[in-house]
Amino acid sequence: MSQDNTRLEISRYLAVPRTRIWEAWANPGHLAQWWCPKPWTTEVRAFDFRPGGDFHTFMRGPDGGTSDNPGCFLEIVQFERIVWTSTLAGGWRPTTPWLPLTAVLSLADEGNGTRYTAACLHKDPDDRRKHEEMGFLVGWGTCITQLEAFAQKR
Repeated sequence: MSQDNTRLEISRYLAVPRTRIWEAWANPGHLAQWWCPKPWTTEVRAFDFRPGGDFHTFMRGPDGGTSDNPGCFLEIVQFERIVWTSTLAGGWRPTTPWLPLTAVLSLADEGNGTRYTAACLHKDPDDRRKHEEMGFLVGWGTCITQLEAFAQKR
């Protein structure tokens, strides 16, 4: 975790080439397969993979719980970086999310695999702490493990 008191970060080596990680991210049908910790499921409601494009996922838990997450892609650098936020919807329309954050996902070649870094930027230390207490490290870590397994099968 970073020393910044508004940032949470996970960085892992994935034993998969960067292009396969990118494909798992860039295709909404693929994203739905690994996006949230199983046994939860993901419905990709909007996926306009370009800066200013909608990024909306809806997750369902086996106990009936749900998590609705509309957002907006801010930056996409092919095979290197994806940035999205929950504070905007597509077309740069402001939203009022239940957890305001900006996610910065970075991909870099490392050996025969990929260094995958996921950072979440929060508006203040309280939101960062809330996200951490919700299980950021376990939840996002599980999704990264699922991403790696999915990409290895492709």
